[in-house]
Amino acid sequence: MKEQVTPYGDGDAKKSQVSKMFNRIAASYDLLNRMTSLGIDIIWRKRAIAQLNAQEHRKILDVATGTADVALEIRKQMPQVEHITGLDISSEMLAFGREKVSKKGWDDQITLIEGDSEDLPFEDNTFDAVTVAFGVRNFEHLEVGLKEIYRVIRPGGKLVVLEFSHPQTFPIKQLFNLYFKYILPSIGRVISKDKKAYQYLYESVQAFLNQEAFLEQLSQIGFKSNQCRSLTFGISSLYTGIK
Repeated sequence: MKEQVTPYGDGDAKKSQVSKMFNRIAASYDLLNRMTSLGIDIIWRKRAIAQLNAQEHRKILDVATGTADVALEIRKQMPQVEHITGLDISSEMLAFGREKVSKKGWDDQITLIEGDSEDLPFEDNTFDAVTVAFGVRNFEHLEVGLKEIYRVIRPGGKLVVLEFSHPQTFPIKQLFNLYFKYILPSIGRVISKDKKAYQYLYESVQAFLNQEAFLEQLSQIGFKSNQCRSLTFGISSLYTGIK
């Protein structure tokens, strides 16, 4: 990464600040996602989940699950899945996620737990696949988090990562920067009542690895057959790799 950015810059560890931030904005998180992305985030998540195979990927871990959007969409697309575990560092986000899971009646297939992506509470080779949607840039130590994910995936299992990236084409790059740097933080500040959260979104995206560098990071961890697909003019990237 270019530099490590944090939500509040208050001297606490990044993961502590990230947890605090998501706890603060949890109540408005889903609404803001839909409003600020015009619903495109739903399409991105569906594209990511389409990389999974219902026959091969029976036990799935969703890291940085938040309010469980990905976990719920996996269950919707793959009703025959054995079990989905969602893990997140924010207790408030998980509380809203559990409400959504219970409302669907899927408590027997989806379990949400509070935990640290850099110290996953699972045995080696536990999961057939791991998904992370817009979460890896929030890791305090990216390499540590990716190594933990690699550890808990079984040999031959799959990693699917969805993350914001850096569009390069004119005028998408200029519009993206204008929206994410100025407009989105203003909307987020009014609705979430948190002055820093959506400013951090822009700063964390700018600081995160570009596509080539992230693919190289995956290779260094040990993932094979790594691929990247640009989505919506390069605003986000869909990465896949095999253990």
